[in-house]
Amino acid sequence: PFPALVAIQALAVLPAGASMIATDVTGTFLVPLKVTAMAAFVIALPYVLLQAWAFVAPGLYQHEKRLALPVIVSSVIFFLIGMSFAYFFVFPVAFGFFAGYAPTGVQMMTDIDKYLSFVLTMFLAFGLTFETPVVVIVLVRMGVVSLEKLRAARSYVIVGAFVIAAIFTPPDVVSQFMLAMP
Repeated sequence: PFPALVAIQALAVLPAGASMIATDVTGTFLVPLKVTAMAAFVIALPYVLLQAWAFVAPGLYQHEKRLALPVIVSSVIFFLIGMSFAYFFVFPVAFGFFAGYAPTGVQMMTDIDKYLSFVLTMFLAFGLTFETPVVVIVLVRMGVVSLEKLRAARSYVIVGAFVIAAIFTPPDVVSQFMLAMP
């Protein structure tokens, strides 16, 4: 079912005959719940963003309120694009990297709970990273930051992006670069 769809990328790089394992007693019960919670989060995201906007909107001017629908729609789309980017481009590279470094005589078998925690962290990291254009556009349109300040801070932002990417990605340079660039 659905948890198996999330595991396809890792199962593709595991050696022949290997499978995912559950080392925790509650792992087989909690993993499907975690996957369902993530799916529910993604499905509920438009409504949550609409509620957040409804809370903020009364304090905004009319020209600021016109951003509501484009911001909500683009936020959901960019979050989904970020998750898709992680799933289709980053996971194959990262899992291939880790599978390639298994020592001789050691069979790689991934614990499903740890794998899912890794996947959810990466989904959130890439989903939030892909929200950067929306945040920047909103801040510029609302007058919080000017284009000149953004240009002046560009080098600091690039370094900050790589630091954040180093924290959230596995220890390979390729996936760090793949998170820092967006």
